[in-house]
Amino acid sequence: MKNRDRRRVYKSVSIMFFVAVVALTVVQRGSINMGAPFALERQTRMHASEGVAPRGGLEEKMSTYLGMKGFWNAGRPRPKARLTTAEPRVTENQIRGTWDVTSSNCSANLNLSGQAWFNGLEKSFKQFMLYRHCRFFPMLLNHPEKCTGDIYLLMVVKSVATQYDRREVIRKTWGKERLVDGKRIKTLFLLGKPSSEVERANHQKLVEYEDYIFGDIIQWDFLDTFFNLTLKETHFLKWFHTYCPSVRYVFKGDDDVFVSVENIFEFLESSSREKNLFVGDVIFKAKPIRKKDNKYYIPLALYDKTYYPPYAGGGGFLMDGTLVRRLHGAADTLELYPIDDVFLGMCLEVLQVTPVKHNAFKTFGLVKNKKSKMNREPCFFKNMIVVHKLLPSDLMHMWNLVNTDLVCSQKMELL
Repeated sequence: MKNRDRRRVYKSVSIMFFVAVVALTVVQRGSINMGAPFALERQTRMHASEGVAPRGGLEEKMSTYLGMKGFWNAGRPRPKARLTTAEPRVTENQIRGTWDVTSSNCSANLNLSGQAWFNGLEKSFKQFMLYRHCRFFPMLLNHPEKCTGDIYLLMVVKSVATQYDRREVIRKTWGKERLVDGKRIKTLFLLGKPSSEVERANHQKLVEYEDYIFGDIIQWDFLDTFFNLTLKETHFLKWFHTYCPSVRYVFKGDDDVFVSVENIFEFLESSSREKNLFVGDVIFKAKPIRKKDNKYYIPLALYDKTYYPPYAGGGGFLMDGTLVRRLHGAADTLELYPIDDVFLGMCLEVLQVTPVKHNAFKTFGLVKNKKSKMNREPCFFKNMIVVHKLLPSDLMHMWNLVNTDLVCSQKMELL
């Protein structure tokens, strides 16, 4: 073979080799890109197994994936929350009403500054009195779809921005949304704005992202402080009256409690015919605390009666949905009070409804002695509806113990 022929052969072989390499590279890249949707689909299935319902098609999954990647971009508008069930979103004409408060402009009531009783108050109470008339604030996060259709039990949990770990454990334990004997359970967390500037800068975005994932946070534009717990109460009552025409029962509690949904259902089956049901760890003839170093101190100028009306400990209580809507009207007739538990008792008094005390609601722990082994005994928890004051790790541990094949020698007759 001549040299010229050899060069032609080498050139042809080189060109074919180059074309083959390019083609192989294109195929490999295509395979890599094809992997992303399938990886995302696997991730979505994993979320579904953990209680977060996946969206409909691949296009929605991809948009969710891209949305999550871009969530932290500066200036990105707040996303619509993702639903935790496969139910359709609610349109405006399906909602009973809308939240009608759009402005938080509220100035101090300076008319109080010239009154002797006001000048004698502590600084925190002065602040409370100056803005006591500011009753309602705009919503930052809203989920009216939570009350779509027939909801048998709405689990409502008071929380604050920094306590994500508590909310996460509740979602995995007693607050998990599900059907029980064909009866639907939904869960909501109630939040205000982070109380400090540092928290507002660092945690508000986290709250929005958390809600983007789970779609179960209701948030209003007031600071989450101790005295503003009553605002959280009145705002929930207004929200419930606006969006929840067909919720049968409401459990309302703190984010550090153990709750037995099974025992709630058993109790409700035995009391389904009772009207104005309001049951919990009720306190009768409680006296206002006058010691200034106490968290619940109330000056005489703010409440001069000997006893509070009967009220339930705020750790957890159970209400009839119809009564909750009536409580909204009663709350509007009263001045706000610094202690939310007592304020709700005042609302019940307006309606002439006496709350029922039940021994399965333990909002101060099982026994007063915190070191007692009884406070860590799963057989006692198994027979309770509410037990207060558990850290997230303790709640998860106790939930796992109670919901295994636990054998107890005797069942306490509490339900």
